[in-house]
Amino acid sequence: MDLPVMPPIKPMLAKSVARIPAGMQYEAKWDGFRAIGYRDGAEVELGSRTGKPLTRYFPELVEALRENLPERCVIDGEIVIVHGGRLDFDRLTERIHPAASRVTLLSKTMPARFIAFDLLALGNDSFLDAPLRIRRAALVRALERASAPVHLTPATLDVPTAEVWFERFEGAGLDGVIAKPLDLPYRPDVRVMFKIKHERTADVVVAGYRFHKSGPVLGSLLLGLHDHAGALQHVGVCAAFPTKRRAELVQELEPLRMPSPQGHPWAAWAQESAHTGTRLPGAPSRWSGKKDLSWVPLRPERVCEVAYDHMEGDRFRHTAQFRRWRPDRTPQECTYAQLEEPISYDLANVLGAG
Repeated sequence: MDLPVMPPIKPMLAKSVARIPAGMQYEAKWDGFRAIGYRDGAEVELGSRTGKPLTRYFPELVEALRENLPERCVIDGEIVIVHGGRLDFDRLTERIHPAASRVTLLSKTMPARFIAFDLLALGNDSFLDAPLRIRRAALVRALERASAPVHLTPATLDVPTAEVWFERFEGAGLDGVIAKPLDLPYRPDVRVMFKIKHERTADVVVAGYRFHKSGPVLGSLLLGLHDHAGALQHVGVCAAFPTKRRAELVQELEPLRMPSPQGHPWAAWAQESAHTGTRLPGAPSRWSGKKDLSWVPLRPERVCEVAYDHMEGDRFRHTAQFRRWRPDRTPQECTYAQLEEPISYDLANVLGAG
């Protein structure tokens, strides 16, 4: 492979802002694996956000990129899986598997798609220093004959349209809106774009915590919600605390600390079979590897309010943000019923927008 932009290269990044800024290009924010696709004739590679190769995990995309991309190019995009008309991140994570036979099977039973949204090189030319308006126009031309599973992300210069996308696209599993300055060159691994994501709040039960990797201070709070049957399900964590506050929280929660998980709603967390049909902390995962998933059980009596962006099934998709303690709430009030559900929206409409 001999391209003007060679792997590995890290993608350009975005920083969070509260509202959609004016005077930019707006795109859907996809919820998948960020990936940069490289094609040089018959050679195709997929690089992850960290620069590590993803090629072996998505053989169906290797063939699709070979068929749909220009013969020599480097394109920034997102790998996603669609199920039931919306993005399915859980199914996507299953694709990262060490066994080649499993990879082959999943490539057929849950095939992925590649959503293209930026151009880094074409032919013998690097586009890294070209402004976005030039890169976008060249990308549109380069993919004018592309077909599924390779797609061009919709884009608009109109703020009201971006606001509609922000509200509607979440129903198809998307993550918000990305805003890009039109004169912006491509800057690998630099946060020069802007992301606008949904933020909601929920009252949750604090049922345990994990220690921080730096020592005997709190790393993350383990959060729970009661399902329709009254069972406490593990829905995620909140973890962003100042160093001093981490030590204070260990002392603050000490009266609730249980000597063992016995009698705790998540007592069976260490048994792999117990994770079937329920959500417990420490679920087996290829992502956790040898990471210590042990945790300190607390009597599930304390409630806090957290901010979250959206749900992935029955859990918070990303780490939640601690907002405040809620002594006026009881654990029994912390149910899934309080969560806002986005209106369903077919992903086909997203791909046909703009």
